[in-house]
Amino acid sequence: MEVLAVRLTPRGGRDAVDGWALDADGRPYLKVRVSSPPVDGAANAALTAFLAKTLKIPRSAVRLASGETARLKRLELDGIGPDDLAKAFGPRP
Repeated sequence: MEVLAVRLTPRGGRDAVDGWALDADGRPYLKVRVSSPPVDGAANAALTAFLAKTLKIPRSAVRLASGETARLKRLELDGIGPDDLAKAFGPRP
């Protein structure tokens, strides 16, 4: 299980992944543009469903972990690591 940070930027329009990177500790995080800030349970469910679809994994494999805020989420992903992120979103910048 990989714990992945997701940094959200509300920009309107469609939800999209703007890429990914590694933080200072070498942990991967996704940069996600969302139509509105996910601040409630329904928006959080929509985010996990969007990421599961984007990563082509079952929705049950994506779970919110502790330490979330409106703009930074921590997700637990079964079977996803940096190599999978590179395949899905291209090489890390």
